[in-house]
Amino acid sequence: MKLTVVGCSGSFPSAESACSSYLVEADGFRLLLDMGNGALGELQRHIGLYDLDAIFLSHLHADHCIDMCGYFVARYYRHEGGRCPAIPVYAPDGAEQRLTTAYADTPSDTSMSEVFDFHTLKPGSFQVGPFQIRTEKVCHPVEAYGFRIEHAGKSLTYSGDTGVCAALDELAAGVDLFLCEASFTYGKEDIPALHLNGREAGAHAARASAKRLVLTHIPPWTDGERNLADARAVYDGPSELAYAGAVYEV
Repeated sequence: MKLTVVGCSGSFPSAESACSSYLVEADGFRLLLDMGNGALGELQRHIGLYDLDAIFLSHLHADHCIDMCGYFVARYYRHEGGRCPAIPVYAPDGAEQRLTTAYADTPSDTSMSEVFDFHTLKPGSFQVGPFQIRTEKVCHPVEAYGFRIEHAGKSLTYSGDTGVCAALDELAAGVDLFLCEASFTYGKEDIPALHLNGREAGAHAARASAKRLVLTHIPPWTDGERNLADARAVYDGPSELAYAGAVYEV
């Protein structure tokens, strides 16, 4: 599998990165995890606008899904070649209504579903293209999911947005690459069931015996290097900070 970080900023874009969006590729199949603020523009640095095969939205906060409104325009109003066929979109319940409301002026109440084939996420395992996907609810104020993606004996786990939770340990158990949020600063913010700090992300990686940890979703006001140091204090495997444009072979 090839993982490309399209965007990794938390809450709102930074000067260096769009919000959360990650491209996973294998056997010619292209799956996108989240499409937050600014991600649609950055995505076009890596693939063509119409080259995606499936989209997963971890939850419906704007910094993970709002650029789906722009992508709706690109797919719905395309003139050259005609309107795009519906692409599978796996998202929490209510995604179509949420995006329609955010766009605010779709031609009809069902226009989103003409180019997005919505599938409601639930905990479980299923196949999408060449990937085996496992989804579990994680700990966030809205319905939110973490993902484990497996292909050809390799594995990738994406935390989405979450506080400390047992489901994340299960998703990351023995994983080859653990892409884990670290929004908060250890010893500074302490808001249960919202986000992880660097130390908590490291502890999750250590408990899960993850083989590699990549910290992501770090807001512009958070010191990423401090979060990385806090993670390394409790996790002794390879670890680093995500950055826009980073590519990982899993």
